[in-house]
Formats: sequence, C-alpha cells, structure tokens
Amino acid sequence: MRRRLASARLGLPVVMVAILHFLTQLAQHCVTAYIAHRCAIARWCASPSRTRGRQTPAMRLVMTEPVEKMERPYARRWWALLVLCLSLLIIVMANTALTVAAPDMTKDLGLSSADLQWVIDGYTVPYAALMLLLGAIGDKYSRRGALVLGLLVFGGGAVFGYLADSAATVIAARAVMGVGAALIMPATLSLLAATFPRAERAKAIVLWTATAGLAIAAGPVVAGALLRDHGWSSTFLINVPIALVALVAAFVLVPPSKAGHHDRIDYVGGLLSVIWTGSLVYMIIQGPHFGWSGKAVAAAVIAGVGLIAFVLWELRHPRPILDVRRFAHRRFAGSNLAVALFFLAVFGAFYFLTQHLQFVLGYDALQTGVRMLPLAGAVFVGSGLTGWLTPRVGMKWTVSAGMVLGTVALALLTQVDTGSTYGDFVAPLIILGLAIV
Repeated sequence: MRRRLASARLGLPVVMVAILHFLTQLAQHCVTAYIAHRCAIARWCASPSRTRGRQTPAMRLVMTEPVEKMERPYARRWWALLVLCLSLLIIVMANTALTVAAPDMTKDLGLSSADLQWVIDGYTVPYAALMLLLGAIGDKYSRRGALVLGLLVFGGGAVFGYLADSAATVIAARAVMGVGAALIMPATLSLLAATFPRAERAKAIVLWTATAGLAIAAGPVVAGALLRDHGWSSTFLINVPIALVALVAAFVLVPPSKAGHHDRIDYVGGLLSVIWTGSLVYMIIQGPHFGWSGKAVAAAVIAGVGLIAFVLWELRHPRPILDVRRFAHRRFAGSNLAVALFFLAVFGAFYFLTQHLQFVLGYDALQTGVRMLPLAGAVFVGSGLTGWLTPRVGMKWTVSAGMVLGTVALALLTQVDTGSTYGDFVAPLIILGLAIV
C-alpha cells in the first residue's frame, strides 16, 4: 500500500516537470533558429578588407581578437569548445543533481509538495522565459560577455543556495541560477556557431549535445556521493568549481564574438515572450496545487493574451526577436515540435526514474546515482555513434533513429509498476542513453 501511495504521488509532478522541460526545449530551439540567422548576417558583414592581415597570436593570456575578424579558423577552437561544454554541463546538472537531493531537502525544510515543485521549477521558469531575450542581448553586445556574466550569476546563485535555510531562500537561489542559465545556454551555442567552420560544426554540436546527456546522468551520481557525508545544500556547490574554471578559461580560450550588425533589439517582443512564457509556466505549477481559479486563471488569461500579442508584434516588426514566419514552413515547425516533444518525454521520464528509485524502491541518493550509470555509459557510446554516423547518413536519419530508440525506451518504462525491480529499468536506461545524443 505504501508503495502504491508513493507511486501515485509521483504522477502529477512528473507531468508538470515534463511540461516545463518541454517549454525550455522549445525556447532552446527558438534560440537555435535565431542564432543561425544572426551568424549568417555576421559572416556576410565580415568583409575581407576588415580581416586582411589580422591573425590571432599563438599564445595570448586573454583573447581579444574577435572571431569574426580572423582570416582562418580559430586555432584553439576545440579548447574553446571544452569551455562551452563545461558551461553547459553545470546548467544541466543543476536540475539533475537536485532530483536525488529532494527527499533530504523535503525532510530538513519541511517542504510541502507545492514547495518542492517550486524549488525545482523556480529554476526552469526564468530559464525558459528569459533565454530568448538574453540570447539576443548577448548576440548584439558580446556573446563571451554574456557567457561570463551568466557564469557569475549562476555561481552566485549556487553559493546563495548553499547558504539557504528555508523554502523561500532556496527557491530564490534557484531563480537566480535560472537567470544565469538563460544567459549561458544561448551564449554557448552562438559562440560554437561563430567559432567553428561549417565543415566542423556538426561534430562540435554532437559533442555539445553529448555534454548535456552526460550531465543528465552524472548529476545524480555526484550529488549522491556528496549526500553520503553532507547535507542537501552541498549539491549546490557541485557547480561552483566548474563555473570558476569555465569563467577563467573563457577569457583565455574563447574569442570575443558578436553579431556583425547594429540593429536595435526587439525589446518589446522580448518582454512579451517573457510575459506569456512565465505566465504559462506559473499557471501549470499553480493550477494543480491550488485549483483552477484566482491566480491560475489570471495567469492563463495573461499567457493567452501575451502569446497572441507576441505573434502579432513579431509579424509586424522589421527585425523580430524571433521570426515566427519560420513556423509556417512544415519542415522547420515539424522538426522543432518533434524534438521538443521528444525531450518533453525524456525529461519527464528522468524525473520519474530518480523519484521511483528513491521513494518506491527505497534506494538512498548514492545508490540511486550509481543505478543511473547505465544511462551515462550509453550516452558515451551514443555520442560516438552519432559523430560517426551523422557525416555519412545525415542529421535527419540520426535524429530520427534517436527518436525511435527513445520511443522504445519510454514504451518499456510504461510496463513498470509497484512490483518492478531495478532490473526492469536497465534496458530502458541504456536505450534512453543511446537516444538522447
């Protein structure tokens, strides 16, 4: 009976977290489309007369030569990619590490189910809502500057979370970290696109994506090891040393970059995107816990009106923050929707897995993290396979294969019930690891 109740309590948070990750992934794909458009403009604007005769010195303490002015591909671009991957690593681990710390945090702080939901989603709300606007600001003024600022904000929020001693302060710390993540994520992708030549870009993106997959699996293991001898607050400190290393390395290894144009940023469109996205996420969290009246209904109305206003404004603006006309193309809209829905399912499944292993099967944090290792191993193998297959068969087929594998893994997870053992999770974990990269 106890296992049944524990399993039932997982249902609503799983759906809600999955929906929020869907919004985050959708925002990320919008940012990707925006970055591709801006990078094309930057390459067109970088005329030969401005770049002739300028070369980056072999060794320089702080990189000052903009990547757009380099005649040849940046010599240390793979080292720069390492910095970008480290930065991506911490913003993904910030969520996955917290999932195994949830039981200890709930007991220590006396969190209600609504409090725990806000601890988790206090990070996701600003991350999803601000990503598009902050990505555009960083693209115009300084992509590396946005990365550095994001690392500072994120690291500061992590230290704040370590010192927090109440639900309100933990939620506030997570929100600060979410703002930092909204700066970091689009900056890493835009710097990657600007730094790597087209011939190498697909391989670099595969490694960047594999880092996110590694972080999904590594977060619970590292957090579980810490929780053996330390409290839940130690999980916030996982990210601080990595953020400091990435911060210093960004000045040494990552060249400055910004768009090669000086158009005014569509701040109105950015503000509207923040309003409708933030209101939608708030409604999803508030409604199930406190009923579909009052604040939840108001948030739903604001989200609907904000979305309509955003689309209408972007259609009329000469330089929109997001070209919504792209979604009229079946290929673009279909691919983005398919990938977003895929990650909706994957992140929801991940949350379910970690919580089921702890609350239903009774494993502690470290045992849960160790039992997620098949996912990490499969991510490594999958990233190698993707890197080998993509140049040979094309991105379309590798992405499709990943989605098929992910569907198989999720279908196997639907067979899990209160009588299932860890052995029933091994095959889905391996297949899921192969799928997400």
